[in-house]
Amino acid sequence: MIRLLLKSFTIAAIVSFPILGFCQTYTPDYLTIPDYTDEQQICFALYTVHNNTLKLTAQLNPLKKNSDLLDISLQIKKDSIWETIAKSRIIYPGWTAHFRIEKWDDTKKYNYRIAYQNKAFFEGIIQKNPIDKNEIVVAAFTGNSIKPGHGGDLSRKDIVENIKKLQPDLLFFSGDQVYDHMRHLESWLKFGREFGDIIKNIPTISIPDDHDVGQPNMWGASGKVSYLKEADDGGYYMSPEYVKEVERAQTSNLPDPYDPTPIGQGIGVYYTNLNWGGIGFAILEDRKFKTGPLGIVPEELMKYKSAKDITDFDPKKLDVPGTELLGKRQELFLRDWATNWTDVSMKVALSATIFAGGAHYVGTFNNRINFDLDANGWPQTGRNTALAEIRKAYGFMIAGDQHLATVIHHGIDEHNDAGYSFCVPSIANFFLRWWAPLEEGKNRKPGMAPHFGELKDGLGNKITMLAVANPAFKENDDKLTTRAAGYGVVKFKKSTRDITMECWPRNVDIISPTSKQYEGWPITINQLDNYGRKAVAFLPTLKINKENQVVQVVDETNNEIIYTLRINGKEFSPKVFKVGNYTIYVGEGNDRKTLKGIMSIKKEGAKSLNVEL
Repeated sequence: MIRLLLKSFTIAAIVSFPILGFCQTYTPDYLTIPDYTDEQQICFALYTVHNNTLKLTAQLNPLKKNSDLLDISLQIKKDSIWETIAKSRIIYPGWTAHFRIEKWDDTKKYNYRIAYQNKAFFEGIIQKNPIDKNEIVVAAFTGNSIKPGHGGDLSRKDIVENIKKLQPDLLFFSGDQVYDHMRHLESWLKFGREFGDIIKNIPTISIPDDHDVGQPNMWGASGKVSYLKEADDGGYYMSPEYVKEVERAQTSNLPDPYDPTPIGQGIGVYYTNLNWGGIGFAILEDRKFKTGPLGIVPEELMKYKSAKDITDFDPKKLDVPGTELLGKRQELFLRDWATNWTDVSMKVALSATIFAGGAHYVGTFNNRINFDLDANGWPQTGRNTALAEIRKAYGFMIAGDQHLATVIHHGIDEHNDAGYSFCVPSIANFFLRWWAPLEEGKNRKPGMAPHFGELKDGLGNKITMLAVANPAFKENDDKLTTRAAGYGVVKFKKSTRDITMECWPRNVDIISPTSKQYEGWPITINQLDNYGRKAVAFLPTLKINKENQVVQVVDETNNEIIYTLRINGKEFSPKVFKVGNYTIYVGEGNDRKTLKGIMSIKKEGAKSLNVEL
């Protein structure tokens, strides 16, 4: 209790410093809040639109005194006149204001502005839903290090200018937007000064990771208190007030949570889905419910983390029964998300990190590890459950955190029987990592280096490595490119259901024909590749009178939903993974048709079924 009280007092004092004028005394130079005028009171704003509901967060610079906690307005321009459509109260600590507008017309683009006391204004654009666009573009980021020795002190202008040229439909910041463990406000304002010029005009998903909430790693353990700075006992080291301030600033603009029930210490949740441009995004909290390993994983197994000789090590022993990854609540959410295809053609799961161990060397190229319990390869049972739920929607995966860009085809029981993930590179790379397996990958494509192909990570998870942006082994003056910094771009082409991954270094012109991505990119896959499990049998080819219908396949022996998919075109041959009878649902709403007792066949296309809707 004493520790918690001291922690709360310290944090309260830190966030109060700007009010008292102590910023320059107690904050490092790179986090000092620059002087600002009354007209610059609003720092930046971020928003999303989902199911005709607009949610927007305005982030203010610290107000001069608490008595200034007045109403703030959201306005839109109609016929050259600014019309106030909502007001909100400024919240302290954190200096944020939040707006939620239902029945939003997402068929139109609107100019908006945030107005404070008729002297501070901040303008941006709320985009119309790009549902009619054939190609939806997502720009994805992670690891915004502020460490000057690792490029954190360098301008982000090269990224911002490239994003303006790219004009993506969605921005995804997968974590570590903030890299200071005690000054989220100052760091978040710095993030806003750097990226606010694009965030204000593009729907933005920002999910906090470990560094955002003041921890080097994070096993949230459903909100328990962590008593260790390393936090491997599970839970949150910083006070719940601090954590809630972080999540209020970074996630309040997201669609309403699937199940808003708080976790331990009254900490909220934000896992939810966002439908935008015909793409359905599952926004996961892959750290929040995860079990902490200390006291759970047998201590004698931890010696193998950095051991060179692992001939007697069985990684399955790390998969302790009863441990959680996403937790039962999010598994239920994914199950529901996978079946709901209203206004959606393709599905994507967004998380802080990938469902595998994605590196062998960490920090320096002489520090080899065998496994990483911080990544989502552990616990293995929870990892497999998550991948199994995501593949039921043929879901693609985008994440960050690993400080190392990779493209992986995941496997559960066999290599490649689940979906693909793209881990994007860090904006500025503080902690280097390398992928360097001791064994050669199997079934590599012609010309691929030995560290690609079918392999296992240190936890025994089946993965196929298709691309990796390893940093150089020696640093030089170019702090960003040698540290494999950059960002990712993913393009979803709805007419073909192709998914193209691009991996861009820093300080290159993204639209120049001579600019090169990291070696191995771009990579294009198809939506159907995200359920790579090999068919044991097939169901008759469906010939439907209407195109692009939702098809769901259910095993009649146990009523398990095998998968749900919006098909491309009018024909589809459902694959199944055991011989038997199945129910097929075709269509949506009142037009949905049920086909029961459909017997599997050995050969694809040997039979067909006409479906009239």
